Amino acid sequence: MSDPILQFIPCPDADGGHNMAYWQWGNPTSAHVVLCVHGLTRQGRDFDTLAQALCEKAGGQIRVVCPDVVGRGQSDWLKDPQGYQIPFYAADMFTLLAHLQATTLDWVGTSMGGLIGMVMAGQSELPAFAQIRRLVLNDVGPVIEWQALQRIGQYLGHVPVFETEQQAADALWAIASSFGPHTPEQWMALTRPQIKPLGDASGRLTLRYDPGLAEPFKAVTPESAAQGEALLWQAYDQITAQTLLVRGMASDLLSVATAQAMTQRGPKAKLVEFAGVGHAPTFVAHDQVDAVVSFLLP
Repeated sequence: MSDPILQFIPCPDADGGHNMAYWQWGNPTSAHVVLCVHGLTRQGRDFDTLAQALCEKAGGQIRVVCPDVVGRGQSDWLKDPQGYQIPFYAADMFTLLAHLQATTLDWVGTSMGGLIGMVMAGQSELPAFAQIRRLVLNDVGPVIEWQALQRIGQYLGHVPVFETEQQAADALWAIASSFGPHTPEQWMALTRPQIKPLGDASGRLTLRYDPGLAEPFKAVTPESAAQGEALLWQAYDQITAQTLLVRGMASDLLSVATAQAMTQRGPKAKLVEFAGVGHAPTFVAHDQVDAVVSFLLP
């Protein structure tokens, strides 16, 4: 399959607006849209394998859209880092959905992307183009374990410089080995969209995300996290979309207890777990891809 088409959409903010990039696969006129939203420091090309599998299963009758959330990938960086928070991301996604005008909308959200999806799906009285039919939450729920937040905080905002692609791949694997087994080729495919030239004559590389992402993240306290948890449960309990919850069995972010609670309240998610994987499954392995494809396109 050919590469996705890179497009941009202007999104409003208090500082004059920003452009959000998105990668589009499949039939550009299809009214069935699957929106795939990535994790905290990642970008939309994380979903290449899944997007291709969805397009193949749908026989050209689907559009898979994978945004680079603002501050990541090909999207603009914000002038005010305090805008790097879930409510603002949800507003950007609403702008994108208004542009796409789907009549059938499904959502796949990994970690942060799942939180945005919960907020969107848990709202009432949304226009038809933003109403989610099926929701995939990848290794995330209303309760985010505090130790996972502390782990993420150790590397967030530290944007290193690399001499080579391989050095970048090795460094990213050192902090992301919980993603589970990947071949060197698979991991390099996930690494290349994450890096860019440093911008000088050295030929060195750096990461495609704004270190300012760390500013609102570092302000999180156990107390504010608990307040956010209550709001997320409120949103989750209002979700009417058919929901699939994907969990890495070794996840330190989504606990067994939270996952079980999510199967018993709100949309009563169907739970599927993958052994040998922590936070978070990448939808590169065949069994992970098949679980999502069969849920979205039964």
